[in-house]
Amino acid sequence: MRTVKIREIVIGEGIPKICVPIVEKDESGVLSALEQVILKKPDIIEFRADIYEKLSDKDSLVKLLSRVRKLIGDVVLLFTIRTKNEGGNVMLDPDEYVKLCKCACESGFIDLIDAEAFMLEGILEEICDVAHANGVCVVASNHDFEKTPDENEIVNRLLSMKDKGADIAKIAVMPKCEEDVIALLDATLKARKSDDAVPVITMSMGRMGQISRLTGELFGSAVTFASVGNVSAPGQIPVEEVRNILKVLHGN
Repeated sequence: MRTVKIREIVIGEGIPKICVPIVEKDESGVLSALEQVILKKPDIIEFRADIYEKLSDKDSLVKLLSRVRKLIGDVVLLFTIRTKNEGGNVMLDPDEYVKLCKCACESGFIDLIDAEAFMLEGILEEICDVAHANGVCVVASNHDFEKTPDENEIVNRLLSMKDKGADIAKIAVMPKCEEDVIALLDATLKARKSDDAVPVITMSMGRMGQISRLTGELFGSAVTFASVGNVSAPGQIPVEEVRNILKVLHGN
């Protein structure tokens, strides 16, 4: 499997990297939350821009990204606009979504960008082109808050993201039974072991799926999302607990 090196971390090898989302609606809330998150020393910080009330104001968005970068230093910054179609906070037409993603990539302040993989044909490839031209890596993503697709479908979606140019492939699903969690884990392992695989990020959401957030080193999920305060998805575990469990599973 390929790895992705960003600043001081390598995604796709060793202990899964910990990402903490920032889910605040205004600048003061974002910066205040960041001060608390930085103390926990995550590998990655995710700015959930779909929560930010001035998302459509590009000048305000870039100004905030500048302040975020100054505050977090060399911590990897992931920029995400999660649309309502995939469980997020905003409805955007595809053109506006792409324009805002391009704005973030061209700002010079982000390291990673989340791009919804199946919004519309060609969008993921377009965002990959702009991101890579600006030294930004792409996490292609897909979310299903209603169910867990069958194992082969999960694998196919992850491999499709790689084929369209993504550096990292991510899928999050909702389990309805224990077998759904096992299907997600098995699909993760198969995707990781496929030819020329990119790092994958997978999770089974909710309480039933919490185990999937902790077993990435065994099954192949390269990043896990943990919480400091507010959560961005059901089933996220506080960062201190995640770090301790990962260390135990790692053998340290």
